[in-house]
Amino acid sequence: MPTPSLAALPIRRLTLRDLTACADLSEDRGWPREEHKWGLLLAAGKGYGIDDPDGGLVTACVVTEYGPYGQPDLGAIGMVLVAERHSRQGIGRRLMDHVLSVMGTTPLTLHATPYGRPLYEELGFKISGRAEMLRGHFTPGGPAPAVSTRPATAEDLAAILRLDEEVLGTDRTHLITRLPAFADQLRVAEEDGRIIGYAAAWPNMHTHVVGPLVARDTRTAQSLLASLAAGTDRPLRTDIDVRHEELRAWAKEHGLASVAFNSVMTYGLSELPGDWSRRFAPLTVAAV
Repeated sequence: MPTPSLAALPIRRLTLRDLTACADLSEDRGWPREEHKWGLLLAAGKGYGIDDPDGGLVTACVVTEYGPYGQPDLGAIGMVLVAERHSRQGIGRRLMDHVLSVMGTTPLTLHATPYGRPLYEELGFKISGRAEMLRGHFTPGGPAPAVSTRPATAEDLAAILRLDEEVLGTDRTHLITRLPAFADQLRVAEEDGRIIGYAAAWPNMHTHVVGPLVARDTRTAQSLLASLAAGTDRPLRTDIDVRHEELRAWAKEHGLASVAFNSVMTYGLSELPGDWSRRFAPLTVAAV
């Protein structure tokens, strides 16, 4: 029986049952397997992919929707991958065309590598910002953190959700409520009994990723990052909006080194909603 052409293979929704196949696809392209992250995205978002007749996946991506249920006001596209053996055959474009069709008029965002950016630009995405990936062992030193932080409790969740929606400009309840189980650390910054920032550190292969990082100002962001670093022996990784020059310089002074720059791109809106001055790092570049 002849093998069907790639163009004839159907695009289907992915579920948590596809977790191993998604991780295999990551590994196929030289990415870390990142099963923990894939699990979160497939549970909180909508995965799309094409099955390979020879086994595994030809391609995959995840779209995480934010805002009112059934009527999202923002969608984040991430983990767009095509198996190496099927690359440069238009599969990525076909998958992205499908996502654009499914999402209709919903504004979209994604973080693009230099490799993927030309395709997204051809599809109508515009660069609205940049993020710098930093990685390394945090080395404490200098003045003590200026803002008080502590582990978050269940009683803090409502305040965290209010702050997150205010800063991000959209409702991320279905994602943020998963943080206590997903992250190894979830901390809040307080002033006069009021939460003015929060951040998480979650395990990703051999590192701890710091994100989300939401804070009233740079001092608060520094205090949260330093307190998370004190709770792990692993290297830290985070993706900081390049406009936060002071935090990036401070992180580099404390042992984190630049790894890469990614373009923040948007479709159907000129820039991300919310208050960028308090949005220091995303939960993951595959979401927001």
